[in-house]
Amino acid sequence: MEDEPRFEEFVAERADALLRYGYLLSGNPHDAADLTQEALVRLHQAWPRVRRKQAPESYTKMIMSRLHISTWRLRRRERPDWALPETARFDTPPSDSDEGLWQALATLPRRQRAVLVLRYYEDLSDTDIADVLGISRGTVRSHASLGLAKLRSLLPSTSEINGSPA
Repeated sequence: MEDEPRFEEFVAERADALLRYGYLLSGNPHDAADLTQEALVRLHQAWPRVRRKQAPESYTKMIMSRLHISTWRLRRRERPDWALPETARFDTPPSDSDEGLWQALATLPRRQRAVLVLRYYEDLSDTDIADVLGISRGTVRSHASLGLAKLRSLLPSTSEINGSPA
């Protein structure tokens, strides 16, 4: 294939510039390397078509920009934190005062219960819950709303417990 040497020449000449562009997009050298590598893989697949248009670098930068936006949307701007927590976290069994809550939670439909446990006990976002359960974010919010409404109807409010009128 006559295109292979030309692709290799392009990569040899422009890889550093593309890596710098990836760093400007992501602000992280590791993500920049991933962006550059994935963009070059996609460029290689489209090389004959792109080379004919004589615009391989701009095409590659467009790929990198779109990949970065896509990744950014998925990550929702989360930054990994490699520092370990200073104290260990241990789950404690429910106290007697929480027993009513756990019994009321057990009466909910399976999905509503799963959404509420993942949201409030595991502290996951709607996106993470949707990924875990294989449902949409809107369905997560709907199950959470319905589950909370049912829990509110089953459990006495704190004002009723304290003896004051609602």
